[in-house]
Amino acid sequence: MNTIGLGNALVDVLLRLDSDEVLAEVGIKKGAMDMINQEQMIAIRKTQERLERSQAPGGSVCNTMRAMACLGANTGFIGKIGTDSVGEFYEQALKDASVAPYFIKTPGISGSCTVLISKDGERSMGTFLGPAPTITPDEIKEEILSQYDCIYIEGYLLVNEELVRTTMQKAKKLGLKVALDLSNFNIVNAFKGLLDDIIPKYVDILFSNESEAEAFTGLTAHEAVKVLSGMVEVSLVTLGKEGALVGSNGQVIAVPAEGGKPIDTTGAGDHFAAGFLYGQSIGAGLEQSARIGSLLAGYIIDVIGAQIPDDKWEQIKLKVDTILS
Repeated sequence: MNTIGLGNALVDVLLRLDSDEVLAEVGIKKGAMDMINQEQMIAIRKTQERLERSQAPGGSVCNTMRAMACLGANTGFIGKIGTDSVGEFYEQALKDASVAPYFIKTPGISGSCTVLISKDGERSMGTFLGPAPTITPDEIKEEILSQYDCIYIEGYLLVNEELVRTTMQKAKKLGLKVALDLSNFNIVNAFKGLLDDIIPKYVDILFSNESEAEAFTGLTAHEAVKVLSGMVEVSLVTLGKEGALVGSNGQVIAVPAEGGKPIDTTGAGDHFAAGFLYGQSIGAGLEQSARIGSLLAGYIIDVIGAQIPDDKWEQIKLKVDTILS
């Protein structure tokens, strides 16, 4: 099963804070994910020049496609970028990761997400979307989709209702499975009516974390996963250090978390999704797939940022083989 992702094309700039004072200065609440404008983005970078920083291709769905490619899956990514060096960096990084890039380009600067990591590992994010969410439905070409068996879409794109709805319709018409990640409880609260409509109609695999599942159903995670699995083929609810729940056909499977105390939780959900979708792409069972997801999440929380270091993948693949055997 080949998987293509559709999401916000954002370059992650990771900054390690020496104190949380900076957050107040730039007007971002600790632990929040705030949308910022171009001026704020530039101001954040300016105040942070003295700090340790790194740059990586980001955006939730892109992280997932890249991790799947590292496991050997055939993946692609559709996104919209500017014509700047950040956009060039992004495209090259995807090619280097063996993810097929399908970028729509528009003059100007590309989107980026500044991740401010506090001493205690908590992350606060200032996201400048730039052109990322302005993809139009006609820019999603059927000849691209038809090369894939599954499309994975991030909830952050729900601000562009026409794009999400039309793409899901195209995908279903072409016989693709549709996977959706709810992305953030604020998104769920803002687009509850839309989700109520599109999830039962088009979505086969639904990913959420505890707060998103609770925001959507009004129920605890354990009850929510059952309700959600009545709307889709497979519903997955991640519970942080408590692991994850998989609901399908009235059955709920609990999968334990992997890894130790988190250094940085950035990308944990993205990597859980990568492991699960990879498992499904090679015909593994639901529990096996979720365990691969847990395995990847356990590795990502052990590093700063949303990329598992290259030297870890051989070890990961051996552990995946053990799960599958």
